[in-house]
Amino acid sequence: MIYVMGGLGFAHISEGLPMPHHILIMLAAGIGIPVLAALNAALGRHIGSPAVAATVLFVVALTVSAIVAILTTPQAVALIAFYVLSITWIAPTMGGGNAVFLVLLGQLISAAAIDHFGLFSAQSSPLTLARTAGIALMAMGVFITQKV
Repeated sequence: MIYVMGGLGFAHISEGLPMPHHILIMLAAGIGIPVLAALNAALGRHIGSPAVAATVLFVVALTVSAIVAILTTPQAVALIAFYVLSITWIAPTMGGGNAVFLVLLGQLISAAAIDHFGLFSAQSSPLTLARTAGIALMAMGVFITQKV
């Protein structure tokens, strides 16, 4: 096993995985979330409808997902749809930054639960005090950004 420094601690990574490749993909996904939120919110304002903006994004996402499905069989279409609709609808009202902070907080909490309990066949990694403190700090950051 190789230990790689993660956002809130060390993650167990099996040897043989192309680590730099995975790291770059996840960083790109993280960069893409606020970019997607900002672009979709702007599109919603421009056309006067967050729902239509989400539909445009869905069409693009469906096309790309269909290609990926042919190659890999993804199983998270409903979660993607929920994310696209929610970020497109909410970001214009609370700000893209605040919306993304809350998405990140949700990701930290769900990732910690998935890792801790080994859900969805994930490798079990206990929720440590350091990870709990990191999630709490993120929650405080979200609270502060909402109040400022």
